[in-house]
Amino acid sequence: MSDESGRRNLRMPNDDEVFAVVKRHDGGNHVTLQCEDGKERMGRIPGRMKYRTWINEGDVVLAEPWDWQDEKANVEWRYSDQDADQLREEGHIE
Repeated sequence: MSDESGRRNLRMPNDDEVFAVVKRHDGGNHVTLQCEDGKERMGRIPGRMKYRTWINEGDVVLAEPWDWQDEKANVEWRYSDQDADQLREEGHIE
């Protein structure tokens, strides 16, 4: 899980996933995401995460863009602040 330097093994994006930052919470299970590929997408928080994982503005998440509507995406994972800092240090996100 972690080694002596405090590094953790983090979930990295698959081929069809991108890193994104939550810009605003649009109510219900929808958020606006700024994705690493430069696109702004409407993100949908799936039911399996809705009440278990609280997603706030500024959180770093993994998003999976929809195949049939590229302007929408599912939120697949939320990184803690500590994990997001580690991703920034390792150069995965800005």
